[in-house]
Amino acid sequence: MSDIYTLVCSNQDLASSTISSCLIEEYGFLKDVDGTFYSDKYPGIVLHVSENNLLNLDNLDEKYPNTLCYIFLSQHRSQANIPALTCHSTGNFDKNNFGGKERELGICYPWIQKQYLIELNNNKDTVPMYDIIIESTHHGPTSLKKPILFIEIGSAEEQWMDKNAANTVCSSLFKVITRKHEFCEKVAIGLGGNHYPTKFNKILMESEYGLGSIAAKHDLPYLDNSLIDQMIQRNIEKVTCVIVDAKGLGKEKSRILTALDEIGIEVIKI
Repeated sequence: MSDIYTLVCSNQDLASSTISSCLIEEYGFLKDVDGTFYSDKYPGIVLHVSENNLLNLDNLDEKYPNTLCYIFLSQHRSQANIPALTCHSTGNFDKNNFGGKERELGICYPWIQKQYLIELNNNKDTVPMYDIIIESTHHGPTSLKKPILFIEIGSAEEQWMDKNAANTVCSSLFKVITRKHEFCEKVAIGLGGNHYPTKFNKILMESEYGLGSIAAKHDLPYLDNSLIDQMIQRNIEKVTCVIVDAKGLGKEKSRILTALDEIGIEVIKI
């Protein structure tokens, strides 16, 4: 079989279950064996429905060796309970409290994230109550051999059960993964800012850049040359520069800029 996209859902996760129901009912995915669903209409896409926590699914490579990218469909939690549609890459800059390995980053596929965010914004009239935003890199899985993207619906039970939001997520995603997969014109990694990095969100929407891993300000104390190297290398697309939220580096600013100078990568300050 040629390259496929593997969509990953969990029955432990309410938003994930709402999305998998949409895929089964609206996109014709039928169960085959061992939690794998196929659709005659979409031969380049499989759906994997797990009984386990999405953050711990580091064991899918053997089951789906032809995967081009794992796209995890998940619920999103936030203390503010603001309705939000988010997406992000995975990785732990420090401890692995939420799956994956310590100080390991998942592989990124910036083009998919960028195109999904664009399509989601094209469809924002169908989800007027939702914020559309990327998140900085966090949680597992981190050890899969192919790129990982988390796509989430948040931030409380009302949104997790929202079939309209699930439909918008699916239709936006399928516009991306049913066309020829490509690469971004330019790819950067991002440093600084909040967990919801609005400046980087704007970069994705308004420039030619795609983004790999993003280390928010709260993760910068753990960032060293080896982790910066992971941010650059664990990417299916070539990273050519670092985009820095110059006002969002906090007290780590001098140390981080020195490290980037040592590595010798182009730095763009925003």
